[in-house]
Amino acid sequence: MTTETIILVHGLWMTGYEMLLLKQRLRSRGYTVHQFRYRMVTCDLAHNSDRLRDLIARQQTDKVHLIGHSLGGSLALQTLRKYPELHVDRVVCLGSPLVDSEAGRRVAKFGPGRAILGKTLPQALFDFPLVEWTGAQQVGVVAGTRSFGLGRVVGGVPVPNDGMVAVAETLLPGITDHIEVCVGHAALVLAPTVAVQAAWFIRHGKFRRG
Repeated sequence: MTTETIILVHGLWMTGYEMLLLKQRLRSRGYTVHQFRYRMVTCDLAHNSDRLRDLIARQQTDKVHLIGHSLGGSLALQTLRKYPELHVDRVVCLGSPLVDSEAGRRVAKFGPGRAILGKTLPQALFDFPLVEWTGAQQVGVVAGTRSFGLGRVVGGVPVPNDGMVAVAETLLPGITDHIEVCVGHAALVLAPTVAVQAAWFIRHGKFRRG
Protein backbone atom coordinates (compact mmCIF):
# COMPACT_ATOMS: atom_id res chain seq x y z
CA MET A 1 0.00 0.00 0.00
CA THR A 2 1.36 3.39 -1.02
CA THR A 3 1.59 5.95 1.78
CA GLU A 4 1.41 9.64 0.95
CA THR A 5 2.01 12.79 2.97
CA ILE A 6 0.80 16.31 2.23
CA ILE A 7 2.54 19.29 3.79
CA LEU A 8 0.46 22.47 4.03
CA VAL A 9 2.24 25.83 3.81
CA HIS A 10 0.28 28.87 4.95
CA GLY A 11 0.33 32.38 3.54
CA LEU A 12 1.37 35.86 4.57
CA TRP A 13 0.39 36.98 8.10
CA MET A 14 -1.17 33.57 8.74
CA THR A 15 -0.34 30.89 11.31
CA GLY A 16 -1.60 27.70 9.68
CA TYR A 17 -4.64 27.34 11.91
CA GLU A 18 -6.80 28.75 9.10
CA MET A 19 -5.90 25.59 7.10
CA LEU A 20 -7.36 23.22 9.71
CA LEU A 21 -10.52 22.53 7.71
CA LEU A 22 -8.48 21.78 4.59
CA LYS A 23 -6.25 19.49 6.66
CA GLN A 24 -9.28 17.55 7.93
CA ARG A 25 -10.71 17.17 4.43
CA LEU A 26 -7.43 15.82 3.09
CA ARG A 27 -7.04 13.43 6.01
CA SER A 28 -10.52 12.07 5.32
CA ARG A 29 -9.17 11.03 1.92
CA GLY A 30 -6.46 8.93 3.52
CA TYR A 31 -3.50 11.31 3.44
CA THR A 32 -1.11 12.00 6.28
CA VAL A 33 -1.14 15.80 6.59
CA HIS A 34 1.36 18.07 8.31
CA GLN A 35 1.34 21.84 8.74
CA PHE A 36 4.51 23.81 8.10
CA ARG A 37 4.57 26.99 10.17
CA TYR A 38 7.10 29.72 9.57
CA ARG A 39 7.84 33.36 10.38
CA MET A 40 7.62 35.29 7.14
CA VAL A 41 8.03 38.76 8.66
CA THR A 42 11.19 38.31 10.74
CA CYS A 43 12.82 35.45 8.82
CA ASP A 44 14.08 35.57 5.25
CA LEU A 45 13.44 33.33 2.27
CA ALA A 46 16.62 31.28 2.72
CA HIS A 47 15.84 30.50 6.37
CA ASN A 48 12.27 29.42 5.66
CA SER A 49 13.28 27.41 2.60
CA ASP A 50 15.83 25.53 4.68
CA ARG A 51 13.26 24.74 7.37
CA LEU A 52 10.75 23.51 4.80
CA ARG A 53 13.47 21.39 3.20
CA ASP A 54 14.22 19.81 6.57
CA LEU A 55 10.55 18.95 7.15
CA ILE A 56 10.23 17.39 3.70
CA ALA A 57 13.42 15.37 4.20
CA ARG A 58 12.10 13.91 7.48
CA GLN A 59 9.06 12.32 5.87
CA GLN A 60 9.13 8.53 5.65
CA THR A 61 6.18 8.01 3.28
CA ASP A 62 6.36 6.86 -0.33
CA LYS A 63 5.23 10.20 -1.73
CA VAL A 64 5.31 13.77 -0.41
CA HIS A 65 3.14 16.56 -1.82
CA LEU A 66 2.94 20.26 -0.99
CA ILE A 67 -0.11 22.53 -0.89
CA GLY A 68 0.66 26.21 -0.39
CA HIS A 69 -1.77 29.07 0.08
CA SER A 70 -0.75 32.49 -1.26
CA LEU A 71 2.87 33.15 -0.22
CA GLY A 72 3.04 29.51 0.88
CA GLY A 73 2.84 28.36 -2.73
CA SER A 74 5.63 30.69 -3.72
CA LEU A 75 7.76 29.47 -0.81
CA ALA A 76 7.11 25.86 -1.81
CA LEU A 77 8.33 26.40 -5.37
CA GLN A 78 11.27 28.54 -4.25
CA THR A 79 12.32 25.71 -1.92
CA LEU A 80 12.11 23.12 -4.69
CA ARG A 81 14.03 25.38 -7.04
CA LYS A 82 16.79 25.70 -4.44
CA TYR A 83 16.75 22.00 -3.53
CA PRO A 84 15.71 20.10 -6.70
CA GLU A 85 16.79 16.80 -5.17
CA LEU A 86 13.93 16.85 -2.65
CA HIS A 87 11.55 13.90 -2.88
CA VAL A 88 8.34 15.82 -3.70
CA ASP A 89 5.83 14.53 -6.22
CA ARG A 90 3.16 17.19 -6.76
CA VAL A 91 2.51 20.77 -5.66
CA VAL A 92 -0.77 22.69 -5.49
CA CYS A 93 -0.71 26.48 -5.16
CA LEU A 94 -3.86 28.22 -3.93
CA GLY A 95 -4.03 31.86 -4.99
CA SER A 96 -0.25 32.13 -5.03
CA PRO A 97 1.37 35.19 -6.64
CA LEU A 98 3.91 33.18 -8.59
CA VAL A 99 4.62 35.82 -11.24
CA ASP A 100 4.18 39.12 -9.39
CA SER A 101 2.08 40.88 -6.76
CA GLU A 102 0.71 44.30 -7.56
CA ALA A 103 -0.91 44.46 -4.12
CA GLY A 104 2.45 43.68 -2.51
CA ARG A 105 4.25 46.30 -4.57
CA ARG A 106 1.70 48.96 -3.61
CA VAL A 107 1.92 48.11 0.09
CA ALA A 108 5.73 48.27 -0.09
CA LYS A 109 5.57 51.85 -1.44
CA PHE A 110 3.84 53.23 1.65
CA GLY A 111 6.12 54.17 4.55
CA PRO A 112 6.60 51.06 6.69
CA GLY A 113 5.01 48.87 4.01
CA ARG A 114 8.15 46.85 3.29
CA ALA A 115 8.55 46.11 7.00
CA ILE A 116 4.89 45.07 7.22
CA LEU A 117 5.36 42.66 4.34
CA GLY A 118 8.35 41.20 6.13
CA LYS A 119 11.41 39.55 4.65
CA THR A 120 10.18 36.42 2.89
CA LEU A 121 7.57 37.85 0.49
CA PRO A 122 9.69 40.62 -1.08
CA GLN A 123 12.56 38.19 -1.62
CA ALA A 124 10.39 35.41 -3.02
CA LEU A 125 8.38 37.65 -5.34
CA PHE A 126 10.54 40.66 -6.17
CA ASP A 127 14.21 40.01 -5.38
CA PHE A 128 14.47 36.40 -6.62
CA PRO A 129 11.31 35.94 -8.72
CA LEU A 130 10.23 32.73 -10.36
CA VAL A 131 10.34 33.11 -14.14
CA GLU A 132 9.34 29.64 -15.30
CA TRP A 133 8.75 26.30 -13.61
CA THR A 134 11.30 23.77 -14.83
CA GLY A 135 11.36 21.46 -11.81
CA ALA A 136 10.54 17.76 -11.83
CA GLN A 137 7.32 18.22 -9.84
CA GLN A 138 3.91 18.63 -11.40
CA VAL A 139 2.42 21.95 -10.29
CA GLY A 140 -1.25 22.85 -10.27
CA VAL A 141 -2.58 26.32 -9.49
CA VAL A 142 -6.06 27.25 -8.23
CA ALA A 143 -6.85 30.93 -8.81
CA GLY A 144 -9.78 32.71 -7.18
CA THR A 145 -11.97 35.17 -9.07
CA ARG A 146 -14.15 36.60 -6.29
CA SER A 147 -12.71 40.05 -5.70
CA PHE A 148 -12.92 40.45 -1.93
CA GLY A 149 -9.90 41.36 0.18
CA LEU A 150 -7.05 43.78 0.88
CA GLY A 151 -6.33 44.20 -2.82
CA ARG A 152 -9.51 46.22 -3.17
CA VAL A 153 -8.23 48.62 -0.52
CA VAL A 154 -4.78 49.22 -1.98
CA GLY A 155 -6.17 49.17 -5.52
CA GLY A 156 -4.52 48.48 -8.84
CA VAL A 157 -4.82 44.69 -8.78
CA PRO A 158 -5.58 43.50 -12.34
CA VAL A 159 -9.00 41.98 -13.01
CA PRO A 160 -9.98 39.20 -12.58
CA ASN A 161 -8.62 38.68 -9.08
CA ASP A 162 -9.48 37.09 -5.75
CA GLY A 163 -9.34 40.37 -3.86
CA MET A 164 -5.60 40.07 -3.29
CA VAL A 165 -3.95 38.24 -6.17
CA ALA A 166 -4.77 38.63 -9.87
CA VAL A 167 -5.36 35.53 -11.94
CA ALA A 168 -2.60 36.74 -14.27
CA GLU A 169 -0.18 36.75 -11.31
CA THR A 170 -0.75 33.02 -10.79
CA LEU A 171 0.02 32.02 -14.38
CA LEU A 172 3.63 30.89 -14.06
CA PRO A 173 4.95 29.42 -17.33
CA GLY A 174 5.74 25.73 -17.08
CA ILE A 175 3.06 24.73 -14.55
CA THR A 176 1.08 21.56 -15.27
CA ASP A 177 -2.50 22.78 -14.85
CA HIS A 178 -4.44 25.90 -13.86
CA ILE A 179 -8.07 26.36 -12.86
CA GLU A 180 -10.22 29.32 -11.78
CA VAL A 181 -12.83 29.14 -9.02
CA CYS A 182 -15.28 31.80 -7.82
CA VAL A 183 -13.72 32.13 -4.36
CA GLY A 184 -12.02 34.98 -2.51
CA HIS A 185 -8.38 34.87 -1.47
CA ALA A 186 -8.80 33.96 2.21
CA ALA A 187 -11.61 31.52 1.45
CA LEU A 188 -9.41 29.39 -0.81
CA VAL A 189 -8.41 27.32 2.24
CA LEU A 190 -12.03 27.01 3.42
CA ALA A 191 -14.07 26.27 0.31
CA PRO A 192 -15.04 22.61 -0.21
CA THR A 193 -14.64 22.93 -3.98
CA VAL A 194 -11.00 23.98 -3.55
CA ALA A 195 -10.27 21.01 -1.29
CA VAL A 196 -11.79 18.72 -3.91
CA GLN A 197 -9.67 20.25 -6.67
CA ALA A 198 -6.49 20.11 -4.60
CA ALA A 199 -7.04 16.45 -3.73
CA TRP A 200 -7.90 15.63 -7.35
CA PHE A 201 -4.66 17.17 -8.59
CA ILE A 202 -2.63 15.36 -5.95
CA ARG A 203 -4.21 12.08 -7.08
CA HIS A 204 -4.32 12.58 -10.85
CA GLY A 205 -1.87 15.35 -11.77
CA LYS A 206 -4.65 17.48 -13.24
CA PHE A 207 -7.74 19.32 -12.02
CA ARG A 208 -11.26 17.97 -12.22
CA ARG A 209 -13.39 19.41 -15.01
CA GLY A 210 -16.90 18.60 -16.09
